[in-house]
Amino acid sequence: MRVSQTRGSNRKVLVLAGDGIGPEIMRQALRVIEFFDRRHIASFAVTEGLVGGAAYDAAGVPLTDDTLAQAFASDAVLFGAVGGAKWDGLPFDLRPERGILRLRKEMDLFANLRPAGVFDALADASSLKPELVAGLDLMIVRELTGGIYFGEPRGVETHADGSRRGVNTEVYTEAEIERVVRVAFDLARKRRGRVSEVDKANVMESGGLWREVAQRVRDTDYRDVELSFMYADNCAMQLVRNPKQFDVIVTSNLFGDILSDCAAMLTGSLGMLPSASLGSPDAAGQRKALYEPVHGSAPDIAGKDVANPLACILSFAMMLRYSFDMAAEADLVEDAVRHALAAGVRTSDIVQPNTARVSTRVMGDTVLRELEKAA
Repeated sequence: MRVSQTRGSNRKVLVLAGDGIGPEIMRQALRVIEFFDRRHIASFAVTEGLVGGAAYDAAGVPLTDDTLAQAFASDAVLFGAVGGAKWDGLPFDLRPERGILRLRKEMDLFANLRPAGVFDALADASSLKPELVAGLDLMIVRELTGGIYFGEPRGVETHADGSRRGVNTEVYTEAEIERVVRVAFDLARKRRGRVSEVDKANVMESGGLWREVAQRVRDTDYRDVELSFMYADNCAMQLVRNPKQFDVIVTSNLFGDILSDCAAMLTGSLGMLPSASLGSPDAAGQRKALYEPVHGSAPDIAGKDVANPLACILSFAMMLRYSFDMAAEADLVEDAVRHALAAGVRTSDIVQPNTARVSTRVMGDTVLRELEKAA
């Protein structure tokens, strides 16, 4: 594996470990970052900040303006997890989860990339038959800042007779759709050249607009990419019937939320899955970006040194690939994870017969040993 021998520390990374298992898994990801510097492969200017419940305890808000400013000044943000029962009684606007939501909104991180891949050593860990998931490598691109979660009007209204009605609005502009489908097409060009646009155009006018925009963008600028359409309910069925038929799936906020969690379980554990949230490119072609494991803060196991750090380490690999154009270095990290799993070490969430149950720290040790071998 050839890696670029670069030492400049102009790659500015903000680390937000957060709550629950966030600090434990982030500690192992930071060890990987330190490895790159120690072996003179690449250097990163890392700063750390508070988010979620940790920020509330320190400053009374789940995300301070100073931390947000740090995020804007960084090339990428590496995020852990937020939340826990300790903060469940807080007002809605002060809940830990509002910290990550504010980051996504303020940074306009509209494209959420959720890969679902199965390492060979974990094919038996899926709830599906191994032959259905072995070698699985699909990418879900979820629109993240529009749709029914943000549309207006919204809320609960009370009628004159005392009855109530809940309202949420699914709304998308052509521009919002176009920018996220372009991300999907660009990804497909670097993968297997296929995009599946997923909607409910049979019953929702907004879904029809998604199809029109996706087709226009493909016909205008991406004729080398194959485009197909699928209804969201059928897509959910196909994900558990024949998931390897997919390359890149692009869809709305709501459907992306549901389908990406469905796809996640094909891999055997949420503890294995990274994600990226990307903004629009600036004049230099750089995007604001946030990388995070898809699992939650798991407060029930926090502090016990049993959490799986691989999703956080793989999130750093996505950062290398998408924020710093360091594909070979990303491959190096992903291969180290692959070899660690092949060696038979497992955290509790992925343990199998004839494998060794190890701690968070030991899993990190194993990945680092594999990195040293490769580098």
